[in-house]
Parts: sequence; structure tokens; C-alpha cells
Amino acid sequence: MPHTRRPAGDLIEAVVENMRANLETLRYSTVAPSHYIVYLSPAEHARLEGLIPRLRAETIRALDEELARLNRGPRLTRPLRRWLGGQPPHESAALQWHIDFLPDLDDEIQHDQDIIVQSDLILATEPEPGSGERTRRVRTHHTASDTTRSDAAPPRPSPAPAGPAVAFGRLAYTDRQGPHRHDIVRDSTTIGRGGTMYPVDVRVATSDHVSREHARIRRDPATGNLYLIDLSTLGTTVDGQQVPRGFDDTDGGKRENGAEVALPRRARIGLADTVFVDFEALP
Repeated sequence: MPHTRRPAGDLIEAVVENMRANLETLRYSTVAPSHYIVYLSPAEHARLEGLIPRLRAETIRALDEELARLNRGPRLTRPLRRWLGGQPPHESAALQWHIDFLPDLDDEIQHDQDIIVQSDLILATEPEPGSGERTRRVRTHHTASDTTRSDAAPPRPSPAPAGPAVAFGRLAYTDRQGPHRHDIVRDSTTIGRGGTMYPVDVRVATSDHVSREHARIRRDPATGNLYLIDLSTLGTTVDGQQVPRGFDDTDGGKRENGAEVALPRRARIGLADTVFVDFEALP
């Protein structure tokens, strides 16, 4: 039987390769994306699950080493790089690298040896009011015989209102990347694991028990009231009470059915009893 497993070290090299493909040169620096997602077949993800903390640590080390290699050169020429026509120094776009290894639940991966690496680079805010940040996304799909690359901006979440943002509510939660806080400033705020075709406003790093688009908080502009809609497979709770499913399965897809529950001023939202989000409405 042929060996179909991809060596785990290949995943690290694939992330580094993706980083090299998504460098953005500015005036005084060349920035690399700081957030990467590696999608594996469910079987390969299960096989490597115990190694993921080590894989993440070694991937971070490899990215640091690659930036150091790109910046290597005579010490005296570094301050003069721009004057001499050289490339500005390479830096990560954020203070920390964020690396996720997730199972592919969209059936994009056909064979266990295939992987998809996705990086997101947050670019400068556009001048138009309410346009928000832009994200450049690079995806590399590695198979046993080929590597393909796509470069595109992902769909954006609902736009923020023009003018100073006013927070209607606040979410606080802890996932495997630590504690987080998110202010609700849009009339529609989606919570979930996110993914290739699932842009979310609040991205939760956790197991696949939490759906890619798990729940949505809707604000009624006329009344200011906030409502929760369950979009998940394994359910959503508010203060321990199950929320009715907010969609119907139709022809292999989902169609929202209007079911939602009003959120009290304070509530604890459970995502598949895996991650719990503390909600507070703001005056």
C-alpha cells in the first residue's frame, strides 16, 4: 500500500512558503502576515492532534528564522538600505504569530496528503468612511504533485457605520489563544470559528464542535434591542437555556427561518457547551 501521509515537517515549510508569497513592501518596512491557518483532512488532523502544540511552536520558530534570514546582510548597510536601493527590513505585521491547524470540514481536501495554508494580512484602512480594514488573503493548496496559489480579498463582514463607532454591547470570552473582548458596533455580528468561505466578526479558536458560523447577534435599529440567532450544528444556549435553531435545511443548504431570542442586558452565551461568551448590553 503506498505511503500517503505527508511528513509533519512539510506543514511548517508550507507556512513559511506562504509567508514569502504574501510579503507587502511599505516605505520603511516589508511586512509579513502574522495569522496563518493550516487546513488538514479530518483524518490527518486527528492523527496529528497531539503534536499540534509542538507544530505551532516550531512553525513560529521557523517564521522567526526566515525573517532573520531575509534581513541578513552587512550590518553597516541596514540603515542605508533605502538609499542604496535595497528592500526595507522584514517584520511581522503583529507582535505575535497566530498559527492554527484545523480540520477541513468544507471537503476541499480530497486526499490525506493534501493541505491548504491560508494567511491573512491586514492592510491599511481605506479612506472611504465606514470601509474598515482590508484583508489580503493568500491560499496555497498543496497536493502530492502540485501547488496552486490564489490571492484574493475575502468577503467582508457587514460594514461599520460611518462616523465614530458606538458600542451597543460587549462580548468577553476565553479560547485556546487566551482571553478576548469584542465591542459590538454593527447591527449584525457573527460569532464562530470562521474559515475559508465563512468570514465572521468574532473568531473563536476552538474545536470543531463550534461551527464556522455558530451564532449571530442582531440589533434592531428602530428599538436598539439585541437578539441572538443560532446558526450552529451542535446548538447555542443563553444562560443555560437552548436557543431554537435559526435555520432550516433546504436542498442541502441553510435558510434562516426567523427564529431568534431576545438578549437580556447580561447573559452567558454557550457555543456547543464548548466556549462560553459573556454578553453585556451597553447604554
